[in-house]
Amino acid sequence: QVQLVESGGGLVQAGASLRLSCAASGFIFSSSALGWFRQAPGKEREFVAAISWSGSSASYPDSVKGRFTISRDDAKNTVYLQMNSLKPEDTAVYYCAARHSAYGRSWYEYTYWGQGTQVTVSS
Repeated sequence: QVQLVESGGGLVQAGASLRLSCAASGFIFSSSALGWFRQAPGKEREFVAAISWSGSSASYPDSVKGRFTISRDDAKNTVYLQMNSLKPEDTAVYYCAARHSAYGRSWYEYTYWGQGTQVTVSS
């Protein structure tokens, strides 16, 4: 069955870096677009990053552009999110997601989801 398993979350101070990983199985990873979303308590799920199936294009919202980088390793069926210059407002549960099409910026466009990993940034 389809599985997406996130790892790499934790508690860090503002200004630090973290790299999240998401290991996928059970679907054709190499032809899937991938995304990262986050959800803070009491807030809606928010788009963080997406990468095309080829890895040739990526998209970010203004809130993380220049600080976060999404990448993929098709040989390992893994997608990464490198997060630099973390801020307290980045605190949330981070989810990876996949879909068999061009990447999207809305959570409802994605078919497969991981369980999430907590990222907490202290001030």
